Amino acid sequence: MVEGAQDEPVDGPETAAPADVDLARRRFFRQFAADAFQAAATVVGAANAIQQTSIQAASAILDPEAGAKAMAAAASPATAEPVAPTGFRTAFRLDGERLILVDQRSLPGRLNEIECRTGADVAWSIREMVIRGAPAIGQAAAYGMALTAGRAIALQPTVRRATIRATGTSLRSARPTAVNLGWAVDRMMAAMEAVGLRDEDEDGAAIADAMWAEANAICAEATRDHGLLAEHGLASLPAPLDRPLRLLTHCNTGPLACGQFGTALGIVQAAVHAGREVHVHVDETRPYLQGARLTAWELEQAGVPYTLIADSAAGALLATGTIDAVLVGADRVAANGDTANKVGTYPLAALAARHRVPFFVCAPINSVDRATPDGASIEIEERSASEVLEFGGVRVAPPGATVWNPSFDVTPADLISAIVTEEGVLVAPFGPALERAVAARHARPPIVAGTAAPNPARVAAAVAG
Repeated sequence: MVEGAQDEPVDGPETAAPADVDLARRRFFRQFAADAFQAAATVVGAANAIQQTSIQAASAILDPEAGAKAMAAAASPATAEPVAPTGFRTAFRLDGERLILVDQRSLPGRLNEIECRTGADVAWSIREMVIRGAPAIGQAAAYGMALTAGRAIALQPTVRRATIRATGTSLRSARPTAVNLGWAVDRMMAAMEAVGLRDEDEDGAAIADAMWAEANAICAEATRDHGLLAEHGLASLPAPLDRPLRLLTHCNTGPLACGQFGTALGIVQAAVHAGREVHVHVDETRPYLQGARLTAWELEQAGVPYTLIADSAAGALLATGTIDAVLVGADRVAANGDTANKVGTYPLAALAARHRVPFFVCAPINSVDRATPDGASIEIEERSASEVLEFGGVRVAPPGATVWNPSFDVTPADLISAIVTEEGVLVAPFGPALERAVAARHARPPIVAGTAAPNPARVAAAVAG
């Protein structure tokens, strides 16, 4: 059991677990995330654990016993060969001094990878949607900054710090709406500053060590937190007696978007693992088709039944009365509970409210931005007009067409039934509930993960642990 974890939701309704859920197996998430992963991370660093189990860590939701064994095996240096890039997997892995990203632009037709050797490479990959999803880009940004720190060991102190700060600025601006990105950059910068050496005495290796340790901790914490989130979400799902649980989701919230289990899709997979019959309806998610290309692919890899629908069909589907709940993720949660997520989420929430279908936002606490008072204060990223003007690389609009292409919209808090976090299931009023959940998350004992580049002689293996 995770020390400090809550058995009851924060400000949540009293929800009995469905009778057909195996309570002992549900606790896999706590045991796996807190023990197996942390054990591997402590021995060889979270970076190496991810490298060795990029497929197993994602699929372990459906097969916890095999997943725990795979994570334990990752603690052995004898298993240091990179995992082949096939099948259901997480968004990134590490190989030597490279961060290897799944190129999500080419899925599902091709499973390509792009390597990043510097923070600048990671910033480009985030900006170009090679990697996307707020939790995943936060973790990738942390490793990008660690890569830069490793390559800056031999630089003069003032140049080194300027280089690292510039990398942080570039990463922060790559996708401005996702609060996890800025949060991760801030943590990495704080790790650099905490080294506390005078410029004339500054040890570049000490800074690299501190930043690698922080990146590893960020990744390990996400594994723990997303597992807890999935457990809380599972306990809150409706339990129809005579048919499969029918869910509707928007965009992509699986391991590709989150780095580990996923948020909304993590809950789906937790339900499947617990023996629940589940059928997921997947919004295609125009204009970038994250639902059609990525969510459908992940569900197919995981063996979860699904039906793909056009975004504009969601209202008709909800009107049939066959959907039990809507599960979505979040790129930013304002202090009052207003939520920014992939464009199309707001009308889906309004439709769910119209048809009295529960609408759950599933997001870790590091997606909560207490400095943003409400949704009107959230910066909404606008993306290229080509995403709307073209379909599959073929232009579908007249030459003179103008485009407005916001990547996100804001769902008002009064349309949200609950916000599922690692600290429980939060219900209105969201302001106080979020404050307590954030405080509870900060009170958790930190995960201490090993550094991956302990001295200048090992810079060539900066990521390998």
